[in-house]
Amino acid sequence: MSDAPPRDLRDLTDPVVVVAFGGWNDAGSAATGAVEHLAEAYEAESVFSIDPDDFYDFQVNRPVVELDEDDDRELSWPTTELKVAQLADGRSLVLVQGLEPNLRWRQFCALITSALRSADVQRVHLLGALLADTPHTRPIPVSTSTGDRELMTSMGLAPSGYEGPTGILGVLGDALERTGVQVLSLWAAIPHYVSHPPCPKATLALLSSLEQLLDTSLELGELPELARAWERGVDELAAEDAEVAEYVTSLEQQQDATDLPEASGEVIAAEFERYLRRRQGN
Repeated sequence: MSDAPPRDLRDLTDPVVVVAFGGWNDAGSAATGAVEHLAEAYEAESVFSIDPDDFYDFQVNRPVVELDEDDDRELSWPTTELKVAQLADGRSLVLVQGLEPNLRWRQFCALITSALRSADVQRVHLLGALLADTPHTRPIPVSTSTGDRELMTSMGLAPSGYEGPTGILGVLGDALERTGVQVLSLWAAIPHYVSHPPCPKATLALLSSLEQLLDTSLELGELPELARAWERGVDELAAEDAEVAEYVTSLEQQQDATDLPEASGEVIAAEFERYLRRRQGN
């Protein structure tokens, strides 16, 4: 493993960067699921991995014993990898994925920032997922935010009012913005009563939001069907428990009450304004 970015990162074409970390930032494994899906769909190749010794507590995130094709035992260590692929429109796809580190977050973020800066990255998309009071029967909400005031205005985004503890995504986003890189954070809200991973519906929601931001289509594969199957499975579980079914109904009523026609009209108008701004910028 090496902490120095490889030379081929300097040969990328208009790189699209997507980042996700397992752990605190990743309810239902929805965010890492999105990056893993992209890596598989576009046959991404690993070009850079961080030496885990300085950043992970192996009593918290233990190495895993695996068997290879010859049934030989080998250790897999917790780490963070950077992978590269190519989108259908010709842009390079850069994927950063790993476990949230346990130690030396500022040094960890400096390494990733340096690698991305060597690729002349202009914008980074950070994916996260949190538990929320949202029903599984409705579209998974995905919030998009940025600390860049100009980008916020041009995209019609509302400023984030969150104050409190943050994860590695917050620290990495701050490090990137301090070097002049634009950062967009996408967070999916996972129904807290069905948070066990995987959550393909939330993974699909994150990728759909990413499609809109990139103004391109992504390879979704079987994700739409997996999302429908996941929802049907939760429907069946809720039907077997009267209290859960009643709770889901109450969440649906609460969400429907906030999605009045007037509010929906405002959302559509705001989205259309963002669409016009994107077109005018092209």
